[in-house]
Amino acid sequence: MAKYDYDIGIIGGGAAGLTVAAGAAQLGVKTILIEKDSKLGGDCLHYGCVPSKALIKSASVYQKMRTAEHYGLPPVDLPPVDLGKVNDRIQGIIDKIQVHDSEERFCQLGAKVVFGDASFVDDHQVEYDGKRVSAKYWVLATGSEPVELPIPGLAEAGYWTNMDIFSLRDLPKSMIVIGGGPIGCELAQAFSRLGTDVRILQRNCQILAADDQDMAEMVQDAFRREGIGLDLCAETQEVRKTAAGVELTYEAHGETHTISADKILVAVGRQPSISTLQLENAGVEYDARGVKVDDRLRTSQKHIFAAGDVIGKYQFTHAAGYEGGIVISNAVFKLPRKVDYTWMPWCTYTEPELASLGLNEMAATDAGIEYTVWEESFSVNDRAQAEGYPEGKIKLLLDKKGKPLGVQMVGVHAGELAAEWVAVLNSKTNLTTVASAMHAYPTVSEINKRVAGKVLSSKLFSDKVRKTLSFIFDYKGRACTLD
Repeated sequence: MAKYDYDIGIIGGGAAGLTVAAGAAQLGVKTILIEKDSKLGGDCLHYGCVPSKALIKSASVYQKMRTAEHYGLPPVDLPPVDLGKVNDRIQGIIDKIQVHDSEERFCQLGAKVVFGDASFVDDHQVEYDGKRVSAKYWVLATGSEPVELPIPGLAEAGYWTNMDIFSLRDLPKSMIVIGGGPIGCELAQAFSRLGTDVRILQRNCQILAADDQDMAEMVQDAFRREGIGLDLCAETQEVRKTAAGVELTYEAHGETHTISADKILVAVGRQPSISTLQLENAGVEYDARGVKVDDRLRTSQKHIFAAGDVIGKYQFTHAAGYEGGIVISNAVFKLPRKVDYTWMPWCTYTEPELASLGLNEMAATDAGIEYTVWEESFSVNDRAQAEGYPEGKIKLLLDKKGKPLGVQMVGVHAGELAAEWVAVLNSKTNLTTVASAMHAYPTVSEINKRVAGKVLSSKLFSDKVRKTLSFIFDYKGRACTLD
């Protein structure tokens, strides 16, 4: 008789959990997946990546319709947005993707899916919905949830998070967004474009605090041009419910300010979803940032793994999927594969987008790494000009040996442009190859070739090369000078 009910058990049906479940089951591992909600897919599908990008697209289309004259088109007199119809479209997109993340599909793959709130009885046994099940290996993939702010009066006044906004039927006339990170910025711009008067309240003195200041400021400038209010270096003191909505008091630069709006959206980050797991019963160590893991994603109990937002490392869906693959290598194949986040990409889907891969200047400086910066402006890219988005730049960081440390870009399609650098840097392709490769014209991706070419040009067109060619071939030098 088998010692355990299953070879591997997974708690959480988001990106990390689904990656492990699909991989393990197809490899012949007896697998059970426990999800607390009624559907698989996790926050990304239902409250995060998918619905937010669908909302951003609707807002972008509406913005283009409102600004038709910028494209030489006749002005359009538009009616107000019906947010209910926008969210109906979003739900339709979720429903289509849900088929791929369904209980039936995973059953076809060989994984048993059950629903309930799981908690550990001991280090091999879990209880859910009044039932107990055991597994030789467990994977914690419970994700994260919005951080609750201890601001006086906030709970009483009421507020939204990303868990609420995709089921709304009415567009608020005005909204204060507390938090200027990726979620706050994306949703602030989307609601502003749909017709809401939006102000961002940011504790840091720039939005997108994990990104270099010069890059974040380009997004800030775009926000201001669109009429989004930015209250930076702002510490919220108190929130009060009023007859007209809410009133918020904050302090900035030693002065106290009061602003009001219909609603508040809180987007200040996320915390690991671990409160109901009873990890103490399994002997799994954790803290406020998440479950503690080693570089093979093993917890303090080596047969229990953790992946995704719950470990508090990189809270991206693609990171969770990558970590799920690391778990498969270690738990199923018994190969000691370690995580490597050197070329972790991320993107904030504002307009302009801000994408990053590897180290930015802030991270390189903190690590004490010497670097040089090579830049190219989107304003010299013909496609960006043709599409009416010349704002932005790409920034390439090289170490003292000329090896890439990271790439950041802010501009149109930045997230898509980063994909070329993902391939280049992960394959250790040299910059000469990038600079000499043909890119279709006119595409925004030519900017990748141009910045790599700028590095190559500094060597190719140097005084030393010119003097050498002149000596060998008796070249005569410049034929024209402006003076």
